[in-house]
Amino acid sequence: MELTITLPKDFQTKTVRELLEAEWLVPRKVRHFLRTRKNVLVNDEPALFHFQVNAKDVVTLIFEDSDYPKPHLLLGNPKKVNVLFEDQQLIILNKPAGMKTHPNQPDEADTLLNHLAAYLAAKDQIPYVVHRLDKETSGAILFAKNPFVLPILGRMLEKKQIYRRYQAVVAGSISKENWTINKKMGRDRHDRRKRLIDNKNGAIAITHVQVASKVNNQTYVYCILETGRTHQIRVHLASEGYPIVGDPLYNPTAKGRLMLHAIELHLVHPFSKETISVTAAPSLWE
Repeated sequence: MELTITLPKDFQTKTVRELLEAEWLVPRKVRHFLRTRKNVLVNDEPALFHFQVNAKDVVTLIFEDSDYPKPHLLLGNPKKVNVLFEDQQLIILNKPAGMKTHPNQPDEADTLLNHLAAYLAAKDQIPYVVHRLDKETSGAILFAKNPFVLPILGRMLEKKQIYRRYQAVVAGSISKENWTINKKMGRDRHDRRKRLIDNKNGAIAITHVQVASKVNNQTYVYCILETGRTHQIRVHLASEGYPIVGDPLYNPTAKGRLMLHAIELHLVHPFSKETISVTAAPSLWE
């Protein structure tokens, strides 16, 4: 695998070592092999680790197959991939409702990750999961196209540098226009599929909610995640007495599909620094 990255115009001068270790999060073992094999080039010239790199320099990294072992993935159907954005480093897809993000068993081949693997196979690339959407949830989802960029995107997610906005239709009429649900969450000991509110021992979970409209004792809301816990929006809204319409786990009277859709995803590209903004159509409402 060979990657070529042009440093952005506002890049702050640093050494090759600082770039690889602190900014690009290249593992120590891989950094060692890059150095000993002289597999780091700056402007097409071999670069030692104490060399400085500057704005607009072109950095090339040459990885051997052993640097990043390839995961085994069965290939799905590339025609099931709906691309919202793609470049050499990352890809954002529009996930349909009813499709799992990734396989849980090695013989599964009908998940979005399997279909994306088939789509990328012709380009000799392999997808990696950055975050996930529940099987019943539709909308924008981000994948890495190589193992090098995966920890960088993971750090961005952890630092809340990837903006995600959801649409949901809930049962009941919400009186508040905007509010924040700040309730810790944990696992349900009685049902391994479910999560619950656990303000004593749970993990911090924060969801911002904005009412869009109300129709026939249902409320259309936008939700913005500050944290990304499993089933967070579903559990938080249900805990407030407003379960999502169609939720098979947290709405006992659910019928039809889960009315939860990841409508928007925004991030600043980790290398080019361009702003990437996608909208996943069709939305739950206009």
